[in-house]
Amino acid sequence: MKKLAVLLCALCVFSTVAKAAEENIQNPNEGIKTPPTKEEMMAKRQAREAALEQKLGLTEEQKVKAKEIRMQGHEKLKPIFDQIRNKKKEAEMVKLSRIATWAQEEKLAKIDKEIQDLKKQANEIRKENMKEFESILTKDQKKILKQMKKEGRKKFEQRHKNQHPVKPVLEENK
Repeated sequence: MKKLAVLLCALCVFSTVAKAAEENIQNPNEGIKTPPTKEEMMAKRQAREAALEQKLGLTEEQKVKAKEIRMQGHEKLKPIFDQIRNKKKEAEMVKLSRIATWAQEEKLAKIDKEIQDLKKQANEIRKENMKEFESILTKDQKKILKQMKKEGRKKFEQRHKNQHPVKPVLEENK
């Protein structure tokens, strides 16, 4: 009788595992998000830019100037992002190296500090770009932009309410 009970339990477990495996084979990528393609990201960015231009009611001259500001900012940020990427690769190499753990931790701490400094530089450039963009706006457009920032901050906080608090960006532009 005990052998029969054990056999039935084993059969139940086997059938459950087999069913799960079959479902996984039928839908192997179910629940896995694939990252967006470069084209999809570009389309989303262009849609956001167009929506911003429309909400602010930018003139053609302002649109041209805004694009110029964006491009200048991109050119300033590119070398910093390249440095960050290189530092991350360097950190991976340190993790894969066969040096002592304490030496690895020391090097990784140094690299992490350098990455944080680079991120601060990038944030400063972003702030400068925002100030330059705001300088081409009228008073009414600045009010609309300020309201859009508040709404964006609320949406961000709702999506990330279970994570660590983030201090508001660009608060000095009040």
